[in-house]
Amino acid sequence: MNFPSDIKYTKDHEWIKMTDEKTAVIGITDFAQKELGDIVYVDITSIGKAMNAEEVFGTVEAVKTVSDLFLPVAGTILVLNPLLEKQPELVNNDPYGEGWMVKLSVNNPADLDKLMDAAAYEQLVS
Repeated sequence: MNFPSDIKYTKDHEWIKMTDEKTAVIGITDFAQKELGDIVYVDITSIGKAMNAEEVFGTVEAVKTVSDLFLPVAGTILVLNPLLEKQPELVNNDPYGEGWMVKLSVNNPADLDKLMDAAAYEQLVS
């Protein structure tokens, strides 16, 4: 299983990576996509919404289940990954790359310090 060290993790199996001073990319972890199985649909209708940490910002649908997506930190969702509409399997194939879900304008980048690093997340899922 893959645990990149340059991102932060949540107990709900989302990851977040700052791309500049105020913007972050969010997706689900390699562990989460393996647990869900084949992902067939990503439903995110919260574009443009200001949201709090741990709020549900969408769902991911796999063959046998639907799972909520929780925002790691407070902010405003800027954009949905346009590739996921036609290729939701990217979440399975490349969860930390082309399978990212949303870009977020982060209210307080220091909030990422409250999240898990790769070692802590790996311990959580072991």
